[in-house]
Amino acid sequence: MIDLYYAPTPNGWKISIMLEECGLPYKVVPMQLGRGDQHQPEFLKLSPNGRMPAIVDHAPIGGGAPLSVFESGTILIYLAEKSGQLMPTETRERFEVMQWLMWQMAGLGPMLGQNGHFLLYAPEKIPYAIDRYSREAKRLYGVLDQRLADRDYIAGDYSIADIACFPWIMTHKAQGLTLDDYPNIKRWYAALRARPMLQAGLALGKEDKKPMDEQARKLLFGVDKPAHADAQAQSAQQQ
Repeated sequence: MIDLYYAPTPNGWKISIMLEECGLPYKVVPMQLGRGDQHQPEFLKLSPNGRMPAIVDHAPIGGGAPLSVFESGTILIYLAEKSGQLMPTETRERFEVMQWLMWQMAGLGPMLGQNGHFLLYAPEKIPYAIDRYSREAKRLYGVLDQRLADRDYIAGDYSIADIACFPWIMTHKAQGLTLDDYPNIKRWYAALRARPMLQAGLALGKEDKKPMDEQARKLLFGVDKPAHADAQAQSAQQQ
């Protein structure tokens, strides 16, 4: 049995999708990020960076004591090795998958995260940041669209590379992007979206999502509203 420390976010969905696709038994440990579960000492023992997801495998590869793993890309690799699925064993094919997984971890996820933050959550609109990350999001979408121009999946057969990228592409509307501008991604996205196990992974904990309040914003982003925000609010109330 695998314990999955999880909240329904793109990085969380990577692992819930993977577990469903592989058919591995797991138990969800729900995390309320807006109340700071990720900062609790017991979770920090599993994930020192204070970021979800994390897993604890009670029957780990090679046996022995329960094994904890953090960082979504590492968890995907671990689960692929444990299940013998969604990761090639031949060197060339394996590293084809690995390099696109690393591309997602180092580029697509972080840059879309920043784009979404400055578009949706930043307490004040900063045109330079919005423009910078919007352009980078579009560039990365272009890279992926070109990659999918002559293939059904990102790296050979359906793999952890596709699972890693899909949840971030799923946020395209919130990112201010349309898949109509990226026809190869649009085709790939529709094919993956139709997979029953992927749908099951996405549905996990959907009912637990809560709107973000100011306390949640502070816990998630480590910042309060700008100093002038309260003054603006008071001024608006007086008008």
